[in-house]
Amino acid sequence: MRLWKGYEHGINFGGWLSQCEHTISHYDSFITEEDFARVKEWGLDHIRIPVDYDLIMDEGGIFRETGFRYIDFAIGECRSNGLNMILDLHRTPGFSFDPAVHENGFFENERYQELFYRIWETFAERYGEYDDSLAFELLNEVTDKEYCDTWNRIAIECIARIRRIAPTISILHGGYYNDSVEAVRDLAMPYDENIIYNFHCYEPLLFTHQGATWIASMDPAFRTPYRVPYGQYAEGSVAQLGAAFSASFSRFDRSAMPDENYFETLFADAIAVAEERNVPLYCGEYGVIDRVDPEELLLWYADFHRVMGRHGIGSAAWSYRRMDFGIDDDRMDGVRDRLLAIIRHES
Repeated sequence: MRLWKGYEHGINFGGWLSQCEHTISHYDSFITEEDFARVKEWGLDHIRIPVDYDLIMDEGGIFRETGFRYIDFAIGECRSNGLNMILDLHRTPGFSFDPAVHENGFFENERYQELFYRIWETFAERYGEYDDSLAFELLNEVTDKEYCDTWNRIAIECIARIRRIAPTISILHGGYYNDSVEAVRDLAMPYDENIIYNFHCYEPLLFTHQGATWIASMDPAFRTPYRVPYGQYAEGSVAQLGAAFSASFSRFDRSAMPDENYFETLFADAIAVAEERNVPLYCGEYGVIDRVDPEELLLWYADFHRVMGRHGIGSAAWSYRRMDFGIDDDRMDGVRDRLLAIIRHES
């Protein structure tokens, strides 16, 4: 499988320009120059920066010049620190992965789709020259599988429009079920050699999202260690997440426990697709919620990264600060160095 060089060990700046209070005071304080320098000191090679359309566009579709200066700042700081960057459109008019945002209609509404194309044409005009250190991620976490064909059509049209302006910049394309690894096989054939297939990994969700208050069916008090039998994962998933989330464990011996082979099995089909189509594979989000003991978190990260390193799959951890997953948070002080060594594939 083709390696995507320069995007092997990264982290997300979630909550800065997306999933946030869209105010100048927040933008100016949540991330500063020191944070880019710190990521470089950590030995990472890139930052994925999610942005909501609200940053750069008002409800009438008029661009806000004041918002672009934060993207300008991010690109400048990444370049001055020798870091690559992914510009991820986390929310577009008419669509968000988060149903609580009530952003609907994108896949049915041509006006919303045209606004999406305009955003990316504008990004290409402003930032396409930075193709040596910047990549574009079309849209974060398409949800329903029923959107697959429509999303492939929209993505191809968007890529074609970007290519008229920025012919060689890398473009990430992910699929349904919130960029599930399962969706990789159903992604459109790569438009050209600079397309990257993207997925996210928070599996097993029962472990990585235990106690998550934003999952309606999840008991906030629920806790589980990482290495418990698959049978227990299946039963716990039914109770905490719903029956659909237990199906993936049926391929494993109920008495066995997760290890790196869990991720080998989970990623096998996507790896095969990437090899068949000669396209790099990349994981734009992964991580473990802050309800988990940091020592347990290390076990999950180690298994995940053994497989990523073995197959040359780049990745960006979720997330740098807060957002329920923060690696910069105080709770990680005792394990952060070991965690970063795992991310860098040094252990």
